[in-house]
Amino acid sequence: MTELRDSYAGAFDGRLVPGRTAALLIVDVVMAYLDPASNLYAAAEPALASNERLLEAARVAGVSVIFTNVEYQADGADGGQFYRKVPALKAFLKGSPMGAFPATLQPRVDEIVVTKQYASAFFGTSLAATLRTLEVDTVFITGFSTSGCVRASALDALQNGFVPFVVRDACADRHPAPHEANLFDLQAKYAEVVSETEALALLAEMGTVR
Repeated sequence: MTELRDSYAGAFDGRLVPGRTAALLIVDVVMAYLDPASNLYAAAEPALASNERLLEAARVAGVSVIFTNVEYQADGADGGQFYRKVPALKAFLKGSPMGAFPATLQPRVDEIVVTKQYASAFFGTSLAATLRTLEVDTVFITGFSTSGCVRASALDALQNGFVPFVVRDACADRHPAPHEANLFDLQAKYAEVVSETEALALLAEMGTVR
C-alpha cells in the first residue's frame, strides 16, 4: 500500500474543503444489500449501523437528508443496458421487498426520496436541482455499494459542482478489495473520504452554520 500511495504522490494530493451548507445523501441502503437471501447481499450490517448514527446526527443538526432507492417497471425496460448487464437488478422490480428501506433507516415524511434506475443518484433524476434549491454545496455520501452507486454518485456530485465527502464506515461492498480500492481512488481523484467520526463532527459544525 505504501508503494501505491507513493506512486500517486505529487499528482493526486489535492484536498476539498466543505462549503457552508450540507446534505446527507444515503444511497440505496435497502434490503437487497442486507438480506442474506439476496444476490446482492453485502454483509453490510456494520455500515447500516453507521448510517443510523449519521442519520440521527444530521436530523439533530438540521442538515437535509436525501435517500435514494432503485425501482424498475415489470420488464426492466427503464433500466436499459444497465438492467441487462446486471441480472441481480431484478431484485429492484417494483413491489419487491428487496427494494425496501430497513426498519431502522426509514425516511421521514419531510425527507426526500430519489428513485433512480442507474448507478448515480444524479443520472436521470432531479437531485442536482433539488440540492441547488436547498442551497446545498457539500454532500456527505453513504450507502451501497462502494464500487457501484456510491462511487458513481460521488463522481457525479463533483461533476455537478458539489463537494463530495464519502463516509468510509457507512459504505459497504460485497468484498473488501473493491471497497478499499474504490475508496482509495475516490480520495485520490474525486472526493474526500472521511471516517464516521469526522463526518459526525462536520455535520454538527455545518448544521450550526445553517
